[in-house]
Order: sequence, then C-alpha cells, then structure tokens
Amino acid sequence: MTATISSPGSSTGPSTAASTAKLVGLYVLAVAIALALSAALIAVTGGPWRKVFTALIDGSVRNPGRWGDTLTEAAPLLIVALGAIITARAGLVNIGQEGQLAVGAATAAYVATNGSGPLVLIGALVAGFVGGALWAGIAALLRYWRKVPEVISTLLLVFVASQGTGYLLTRTFLLLDDDPNKPNRVQTSGQLDPDTRIGFIRIFGNEFPWSVVLAVVLTVAVALLMNRSIWGFRLTVLGRNARTAQRIGVPVVIAGASALALSGAFAGFAGAVMFAAGSANYRYTPGFANNIGWEGLLVALVARNRPLACIPVALVFGALRTGSGFLAATGVERSIVDVVRSLLVLALLVPPAVIAIQRRRVTPPPAPVSTDEPVVAVAR
Repeated sequence: MTATISSPGSSTGPSTAASTAKLVGLYVLAVAIALALSAALIAVTGGPWRKVFTALIDGSVRNPGRWGDTLTEAAPLLIVALGAIITARAGLVNIGQEGQLAVGAATAAYVATNGSGPLVLIGALVAGFVGGALWAGIAALLRYWRKVPEVISTLLLVFVASQGTGYLLTRTFLLLDDDPNKPNRVQTSGQLDPDTRIGFIRIFGNEFPWSVVLAVVLTVAVALLMNRSIWGFRLTVLGRNARTAQRIGVPVVIAGASALALSGAFAGFAGAVMFAAGSANYRYTPGFANNIGWEGLLVALVARNRPLACIPVALVFGALRTGSGFLAATGVERSIVDVVRSLLVLALLVPPAVIAIQRRRVTPPPAPVSTDEPVVAVAR
C-alpha cells in the first residue's frame, strides 16, 4: 500500500484564478462589513464614525513613523505564529502561547536585569526560548504520560503562567523593583541597560528593531524545514496519521513532544524579543504579553498554517494593533476600539472558514486506511 501525504492546509486541487478571486472577494466583503459595523457602533456611542478607516490607515502606515511601529508589532506575532504552525503540522493544538510568551519574557527579564552587554542579551534571548519550551513541555509531558489533551493543558497553563509571573513581581530577589521611592514597584528594577537592548534600523523616518529581520529569517527557515527536510516530512506524516507514522519508524512521542516544546519555545522567544526591543518601555510588567500570544495564534489560522503566508498576515494584524491605538486618539472610547479591532480580526477569519466548509462539502472523504496490509512506501 502506498500512502500519499500532503501538507495540512494545502489545496487538494490546482489553484485557479477563479478560486483566488473568490477568496479575495470574500476578504473584501468581510472587511467592508466589519468596517460598516464598526462605524455604526462608533456612531451610536457618539464617536467620529467617519474617521474609522482613515484613522486605521493613518495610525498604521500613512503618518510619519507609523509603519515602523507596525513592523515592530508584527515581528512577535510572526514568531508566535511559526510555533503554532509547527504543532499544527504534527497534528497537535497549542493554544497556550499567551502563557508561554509571558514565561519566556519573565525568564529573559531575569537574565537581562542581572548583567549588561551583548552576551547578556544573547543569554536573555536563549533563556526566553528555553523558558517557553519548558512551559510547553509540561503540556507535552501530560499529553504523552497521562493522555491529557494538550488543547486543555496548554490553555489552563496560561492562567498558571499569569499568576506565576505575577508572583515574580512581588519579590525583590526575583523581578520586583527594589527602589522604595517608586510609586509603582510592580515591575522590573529599572529599564533594561542600553547595551543589552536589541538595536534599531532607521529608514525613511521610521525605526524598527532588528528582531523584524530575525522574524523574517526564521519564517524562511521554518518554511524550508517544513517542506524540504526529513524532520518536516515526519511531522507531516505524524499529523496525518500517527499509526502510519509509527509503522514507518517515526518516533511518535519524541516527535510530538518536541513539536509542542518547540512551539512554546517560539512563543517564549517572542516574549524575550519584545522585552529586549522595548515593549513596556524595556520593563517586565503585569500583562506584558498584551494578547500577542492569542493574536499570533490567529495569524497562523488566517494564514492556514503556511509559514510564508504568515508574513503579510502578521503585517495586517500589526497594522490593526497600531491603527486601533491611533483610533483611540481620535476620541473613540478604548472599549469600543477593542470591539472594532475584534470585528476586523473576525473578518479576517471568516473567508478561510467559508472556503474550508465549501471544500468539505464538495470533496469526498478519504478512503479508510487499512491497517492489515504492510506499508511498502510513503511518498510526499
């Protein structure tokens, strides 16, 4: 028996101009409806509804220096999305990126605030990577030792991470600011030393950290490894059929656990990058993750688990974050701004869902795989 394995999320047939036009049309329609609903909501609450679209554009790309901020916001979203894609390829579901990012950022902050210099910066980034991996590793251990679904454990660990990192900010020997004269001591002691920060690129009046370039390089590397390496092929087989993967020699437990841990490592690394690039003014504070973990997961979903497609999607999500902040500056209430951003994010999620439902209706289910016959060969 020969099994053909295709990447999750890939098209089952040749791409056509009609299907592309249909997808684009769905996106345009969904975004237009979201903008109309947003304008109506702002008008009802007495805000300047006519400025919704222009404020989003001005705040994200058009005003001086804004597209640099958009790139800064997009970088950690992209890194988190890459980790989510790795677990999805292995057939696992990690929805605990928010907690893994917080743990990674807290670990990086502890290392970075106990020294200075480029080597300390590298150590902090590595610590964030390891911290996120260890936190996701708890879910991997529960998954393969006690059969606890990772979708549950990763979600619950978000709340544990929130309380745990909050505790770190209550002890001076950990992360609490030791200056008794500070009005708000629930933060790391002082700003990160300038020698321990990620540098910035300045171009055309905009500036963004080198982490943006690093995120793009990581995206290309993950795309190549996923599609051109034995490791990526093993994850694909595991995600499609764990029994088949085991029968052809894939170490199911090791591959699955490492994929889940690597996903958490990417989220933790994103937190370390945020801390070293100036999020929260180079301090670790309560709520540091600021929904980056959740939105990074959404980036992967909208991109349909394709690494390279995550780049433009992350830019759109970054633009929504910076643009919505500018919308609040026009006099719209902050709570309404959050609803507007949520509507636009939902609009980005609707078209892929509609396409997937339509494909499921017109595509017959695959024939059941017989487990009695030996596997002769497995081709991509």
